[in-house]
Amino acid sequence: MAIFKIIVLLLSLFCFCQTQLSPTFYDQSCPNALSTIRSSIRTAISRERRMAASLIRLHFHDCFVNGCDASVMLVATPTMESERDSVANFQSARGFEVIDQAKSAVESVCPGVVSCADIIAVAARDASEYVGGPRYAVKVGRRDSTTAFRAIADSGDLPSFRARLDDLSDLFLRKGLNTRDLVALSGQATCVTFKERLYDNSSDIDAGFSSTRKRRCAVNDGDTNLAPLDQVTPNSFDNNYYRNLMQKKGLLASDQVLFGSGASTDSIVSEYSRNPSRFASDYAAAMIKMGDIQTLTGSAGQIPENLHCC
Repeated sequence: MAIFKIIVLLLSLFCFCQTQLSPTFYDQSCPNALSTIRSSIRTAISRERRMAASLIRLHFHDCFVNGCDASVMLVATPTMESERDSVANFQSARGFEVIDQAKSAVESVCPGVVSCADIIAVAARDASEYVGGPRYAVKVGRRDSTTAFRAIADSGDLPSFRARLDDLSDLFLRKGLNTRDLVALSGQATCVTFKERLYDNSSDIDAGFSSTRKRRCAVNDGDTNLAPLDQVTPNSFDNNYYRNLMQKKGLLASDQVLFGSGASTDSIVSEYSRNPSRFASDYAAAMIKMGDIQTLTGSAGQIPENLHCC
């Protein structure tokens, strides 16, 4: 009986923690929080449209390293290494100043209430919607980490641009995401991450596509040059990424492995290339699931009481 009571208590605590995330979390404490974030994000993207993709990627890189806790925002100190300096983020992760601007705007409305982790999650949704993506309900109520986790970022919790399909599938599975989530969430990269693919005479890359990409990625130069994953509509939310994969025009090796090997992802890529509505729906569902990864709620973590997230 004592063991049963303990189990019931633990289950109730688990449920309590899970219910902390809700689209209505700030309805009473900061009713204008989401609209304030939305306005700030839309202003930023109107100035630089490709910021939309950067904000979505920032949310992804935050959640995959020890959970959606804004630890990616923390700058290095004498006693802490920053995730910004990890291999996957250095000179490629962007949007930190946009999140800080949104935080400052929210603080002017209701100080010390809204977490940076929530701002990142809401920003990703508002960013994708601004460029044509679906509008979905973001669950909020996260709290922020007090420390960064660079070692975890560098140990395989962020997908490598050389990753095989099995490695990608295993990584997503560890995060509670399935193969369809993997395909829906795949899809700006720095030259260094795809140079090897351009110059190794691979048989799974279109020759014309490779030649065009080499213009911004010389064999001995340009490692930090940015390039969109989709050249046709680089600043819009659509399904061209999947059409490109079917034509051997995946920019990263870890993109192209999603199609052409006969694996289960082939049919999903093919489906998304034909059905943009299904892609948008699955993308929204996957983003909601990703936003639940290892969240800090209740009294865990912190709500930064300043105008910045770093």
